[in-house]
Amino acid sequence: MPITYKIDHERKTVFAKGFGVLTDEDVFGYQREVWSREDTRGYSELIDMRGVEQIALPSMDRVRDLANLSAEMDPGKTPSKFAIVAGSDLAFGLGRMYEAYRGMNPRSSKEVKVFRILEDALKWLDEGSAGKGS
Repeated sequence: MPITYKIDHERKTVFAKGFGVLTDEDVFGYQREVWSREDTRGYSELIDMRGVEQIALPSMDRVRDLANLSAEMDPGKTPSKFAIVAGSDLAFGLGRMYEAYRGMNPRSSKEVKVFRILEDALKWLDEGSAGKGS
């Protein structure tokens, strides 16, 4: 799978990395695998897309579908953060679409933000996390 991940229980964050050709199946598979686990409920997330060479989606509607699935898998009102680090203009644009769709979904409890620089994403994830578990 072109998405690998590590769960950092101390930081309550899932760190994921995409590489190569990223397909619809890869993205939805990652979402279902990681966020159906009990030990990640309420965790924040960072996905580094800088190693992705191509994003192969059947249509842009799949971005909305992924955002809706993700919001449905959120654990109620437990707030958390999701940082996307984009390595290309396409990844940045798709990330912003995902951010907008998640923001419009009333079931979503994750704040999403798209970055170009990994260090900026890490800093944002750490802001306000002391004592909150996000």
